[in-house]
This record gives sequence, C-alpha cells and structure tokens, in this order.
Amino acid sequence: MKKLQNEKELVRKAIDIGTRYAEKRGAAIFEPTDSTNEKLEYIYRLLVRDKLIQPMLELQVSQQSIRHRLALWAASLEKKKD
Repeated sequence: MKKLQNEKELVRKAIDIGTRYAEKRGAAIFEPTDSTNEKLEYIYRLLVRDKLIQPMLELQVSQQSIRHRLALWAASLEKKKD
C-alpha cells in the first residue's frame, strides 16, 4: 500500500464528508467525544454497505488500511468535483 502524498488531509476530508453523509442519511449521529478511529471504522463500514467503496478482506481491515481506503475515496470525490 503506497502512502499518498497528502493522506492526512484527505483522511480529515473523508471524516468530514463521511460524517455529514451518515447524519444526512440518518444512519448515525456523531458526538464530539467519539474517537477518530470509531468514526473512521463506522464510515468505512457504512460506505461498504451502501456500495460506495469496495470492501477489503476482513483480515486486511485495520486502522491504517481504513485510513488509506477513505483517503482514496476522498481523493476520488475531489477529482469528480473538478
């Protein structure tokens, strides 16, 4: 897995977009006390469930791989916007 140049920024953007998506869809309400890791995992699983991203094998699912997958998702949304 090759690290993206601006992966931290893309992960932040993915959290922002993902939380708004989940709340607008009525799937979740995030609290300020929720950890980043919990948000990332919930967003990943919701996007997989809604078939917006491809699932990873359960053995491959880790915080690092979730961050990378969501960063790629955020990057693809930026490209679509342009």
